[in-house]
Amino acid sequence: MDWNRRYIEGDTPWDKGAAHPALGIALARSALSGRVLVPGCGTGHDVRALAAQGLDVTGLDIAPLALEKARAHPPVGHERYFLGDLFALPPGFKQSFDGVFEHTCFCAIDPSRRVDYVTAVASVLKPGGRLLAVFFLDPDNDGLGPPFGCTTGEIDGIFTPHFRLLEEYGGIPTFPEREGRELLRLFGRV
Repeated sequence: MDWNRRYIEGDTPWDKGAAHPALGIALARSALSGRVLVPGCGTGHDVRALAAQGLDVTGLDIAPLALEKARAHPPVGHERYFLGDLFALPPGFKQSFDGVFEHTCFCAIDPSRRVDYVTAVASVLKPGGRLLAVFFLDPDNDGLGPPFGCTTGEIDGIFTPHFRLLEEYGGIPTFPEREGRELLRLFGRV
């Protein structure tokens, strides 16, 4: 997938112009603290929402135009953006984050790379770090995507080696047409 081309063409249906509505619930419960990475941050809505809560946030994306758009917004706190590939991160990212917020990256990658995704996210977290993730559940999409749906069983299977489930929320507030199709989970790095 040429993600930068999608931004050039304005074909970005995942960009809703705001942070994910469930992020506020999790932040009110102090789900994340310290230094946070947002992989696949796009134009940075989630990054800015986290930074507005006093977190030190790094947005990561593979599309230069997405980051150009993210940087065009006035800063709201301690946020920065990094052009890069989650599967080829610089050594300085290793165990340097207290938390990760996942919203649209996991569902955008080919399902054959999901174990690699889990390994990459685990590698950036400090011991005991947390992963807050909004998962797109749509097992009836016949593997067409992105977005690629997943099941709770798949999530359990691939995250268990590196993470333990701390909290789970179904029926979360979300964007129109996603109702009942997302799951919010908070994991702790083991």
